[in-house]
Amino acid sequence: MAGLSFDLVAMQLLTGVALGSVYALLALGLCLIFGMLNVVNFAHGAFFMVGAFIGVYFLGMTGNFWLSLVLTAAFTGILGLLTERFLVRRLYGRGIDYPLLLTFGLSYVLIELVRICFGIEGLPSVTPQGLKGSINVGIGFFPRYRLFLIAATAIILFGIWFLIQKTRYGLIIKAGAVDEEIVKVLGIDISKVWFMIFGLGCAIAGLSGVLASPTRSVNPEMGIPILAESFVVTVVGGMGSPVGAVVAGLLVGVVYSMTSLFFPDLAELSIFILMALVLLIRPQGLFGRAERST
Repeated sequence: MAGLSFDLVAMQLLTGVALGSVYALLALGLCLIFGMLNVVNFAHGAFFMVGAFIGVYFLGMTGNFWLSLVLTAAFTGILGLLTERFLVRRLYGRGIDYPLLLTFGLSYVLIELVRICFGIEGLPSVTPQGLKGSINVGIGFFPRYRLFLIAATAIILFGIWFLIQKTRYGLIIKAGAVDEEIVKVLGIDISKVWFMIFGLGCAIAGLSGVLASPTRSVNPEMGIPILAESFVVTVVGGMGSPVGAVVAGLLVGVVYSMTSLFFPDLAELSIFILMALVLLIRPQGLFGRAERST
């Protein structure tokens, strides 16, 4: 450990930011759905997995990575819209447990469907041709694709921020999250807002899956561990806080990466230790509200 150079530590820190970008995107989609609909979407990891498979499939079919990103986001978004319309919507007002159990079961349905369509061994992950190789970042050579992953996440996050903070639709979303009854009194159909938010959250999950696919194994079970990690991120950031999801995602990625460098055996455990410490100091999470009405 004493022989570790500054450049190596800095490179590992940058690796953690790239990993945290995936966590931030996935947790943001989860946070949007919970913050607006009060639905804990246990199928979120399955949407991540579906996005990875569909993205690799579209890339192989079209040969165009950028088109595959758009098609994957559209596919998982539409799948999310159908899920909200025909499954989740029927359970509003029945308590948080009902949609939780439904989406938990849906996740296994999606896993089995992917196994039937693509096989149990999964698909080989593919890095786009123009994003292969490494680039000198001043402290060493860093994978070009991981730098793209950081930049792509920043662009997507900016787009979502602009939607929520600078548009009329975003104003409705924020108002509905605070007091849905007032939104209804103003003549706005809140069910349509919920419909679009669920679809947007699932589209983000699918997009994060295809973006992460070149960095990990694409298999039907890949959504299970990432779901647990995304819930850790959501809890650390604060349930229902988009800002918290982004900050905590990057923090968890950095903690995991740095622990892998200094204490490799504790890497998997480190993010749960982080969650426990945060909850001991601030039970509502870093950016969460002290109380939340149900």
